[in-house]
Amino acid sequence: MTEQNTQAAAKVSKTLTGKVVSNKMQKTIAVEIERLVRHETYGKYLRRTTKLLAHDEAGECKEGDIVMISECRRYRATRIGA
Repeated sequence: MTEQNTQAAAKVSKTLTGKVVSNKMQKTIAVEIERLVRHETYGKYLRRTTKLLAHDEAGECKEGDIVMISECRRYRATRIGA
């Protein structure tokens, strides 16, 4: 791969689609992501859910809305004292 392709691949972020299940926090919403996983032995598909927190600066999302969220860089918390 060339250097340009490597940089382009590093900038691609994962995007997930889910349903808003809670908007009771300030500027934060809880999004439920649903996926199907195949059982190893029986082959049956099982429904699995993951609940993620997402930032909603304007506070415009309501419960039941379908939203797309994408990952971003990590934020490091600053320790005060100690």
